[in-house]
Formats: sequence, C-alpha cells, structure tokens
Amino acid sequence: MTHQSTEQAQFFVTAPSPCPYLEGQQERKVFTHLNGRRATSMHQLLSQHGFRRSQNLVYRPACDACAECKSARVVCNEFTLRKRHRRLLRLNTDLIVQPIEPLAQREHYDLFMRYLGSRHENGSMMEMSFADFECMVEDTPVETILVEYRLPPEPGEVAAQGSGKLVALALTDVMADGFSMVYSFFDPVLEARGLGNFMVLEHITRAQREGRNFVYLGYWVANSPKMHYKSGFKPLEIHALPAGWQRLDQGQDPKTAPLALAKK
Repeated sequence: MTHQSTEQAQFFVTAPSPCPYLEGQQERKVFTHLNGRRATSMHQLLSQHGFRRSQNLVYRPACDACAECKSARVVCNEFTLRKRHRRLLRLNTDLIVQPIEPLAQREHYDLFMRYLGSRHENGSMMEMSFADFECMVEDTPVETILVEYRLPPEPGEVAAQGSGKLVALALTDVMADGFSMVYSFFDPVLEARGLGNFMVLEHITRAQREGRNFVYLGYWVANSPKMHYKSGFKPLEIHALPAGWQRLDQGQDPKTAPLALAKK
C-alpha cells in the first residue's frame, strides 16, 4: 500500500463543456499532471480515489450540478464465470491475445477510426489524426501495454507476432493492484463476437492469473446505456464521494443501481 502524499501536486479544474454521456448536462473535471519519479505511485494513489489517466494527466469529474460519473472496478479475486461469460469465451476461443509495447501503428489507428465511425461518429475523437493517436497511446509516464486481439493467420500466412487480422485493441495501465483499461475498441463488423465484453473478461482472467485484485473499467453512469455492460462483471465496486469504494448490489437493476450501493 502506498503512502504517497498529494500535497505537492497542483490540481486544476476545466471549464464547463457538454457532457458526452448525459444529454443537456455540462461536465467539468479536476486534474493534475503525472511526471517525474513519483508518477507511478501518484497514479496508483489517485486511481484508488476515483481518478483516471489520459496521457500524462489524471482526472476526476467535478461537475457543478451532477455526480452521476463514478469510477468502477471489478473485484477479480471474487469474480466467477457465469453462463454468458463462458459463451463469450467460446465465441472468441480462436483469437490470439498478445500484450505488446505501447507503440502506435497505422493498423491500430485504422481500427480505431472504424470503431469511432460506427460508435461515436459525432464525437470529437473523430477528428484525431494519427499523431494525436500516437500521443494517446505513447504519452504515458507509467507502465502501460497494448493488448492486441487477432484472428489466426490466413492459410499460407507466416505465423508470427503481428500476423492475423487485428480485430480489437486495449490500451491498459499495469498497476500494483490491477489493470486499468484506459481505452479499448474493436472491429464493428464483428459485433456478434461481443469483443468489448470479451476484452474486459480477458483482463479479469489475466488479473486472476497474476494475483492482481482489480480491473478498473473507467467511469460508470447509471442512466447512460453505453455504461450498462459494466454491471455485467460483478462483483463491481463504484467510487462514490464521500464514502469511497462501495459494492454494487448483486441483484440490482443497473438503471437504479446508485440507489442500492452496498457497503463493503
């Protein structure tokens, strides 16, 4: 457990901007920079308090009139496979999973843009150039990996690292207590494979093998349909101020789950 202090860190608050999750709402974030030899311990400490990393920044929502965004993490040492998880594993048993260094490739970027065009065509990320994507992937002051998910090589194709069609990719921070999924995306043509959920499940099983306690899934918003999939990986903890991490009720409907936070 870290005893790093945040006393020397400078925190800033962003100006209001349209919320990407709840229509009609404005979002603000409190953030600080990660740099120097204390970047790793500071990242760990702030993640335990609901912050997320983006490049060399860590941030947390600080909205004036809303507190719906809450950091979520799966409790891996208590996670057990359910019927739908086993089905997901069977659907994707042919995939080759390979962690690599966080170096952006054109192949990664092309997949990223196809995903955004299908899921977030009106979002600001659609304007990202390859140089912007490189910064997203490579500008990290902490231990970070890319996890590639590929189909087997075609007949006649030489089997080697990087061979086989890339169908999904996860940008992941390796932390003392688990993995933090910074951003993940997949080929929208292969929707039926459930690749988004499969990547979460693969990170959970990886954490279990390595004796890590949590997989951090980013922010969870009860009234955002985009976030409902996260409640499928229980036990799930939500960081709600001022109480800190609390367990979501195992049987609670995800639309009303904030009303049923169970104390650990």
